[in-house]
Amino acid sequence: MAKGYWIGRVDVDDVERYKDYVAANAAPFTEHGARFLVRGGTFNTVEGQSRSRNVVIEFPSYQAARACYDSAEYQTAKAIRDEVSTCDLVIIEGYDG
Repeated sequence: MAKGYWIGRVDVDDVERYKDYVAANAAPFTEHGARFLVRGGTFNTVEGQSRSRNVVIEFPSYQAARACYDSAEYQTAKAIRDEVSTCDLVIIEGYDG
């Protein structure tokens, strides 16, 4: 079964309040088997546009990735994120070739 991934690009406007989002997303991420592959870090935009922060989160399946996003717990966390940042987020099924 192919894994699922969240690929996010984020500009954070209030770093202190964003920490509340990070704390609030911990439980739904744990519940749905999330594992961070990229969380911030040094990057170089070689084509197109970027945001200040990049995140790649792996889930056991595409369904788990969607279930996490759709969960009431994550939506509560997302409401915090929406107040203090701008985010582009893609949920995608991994290659299982």
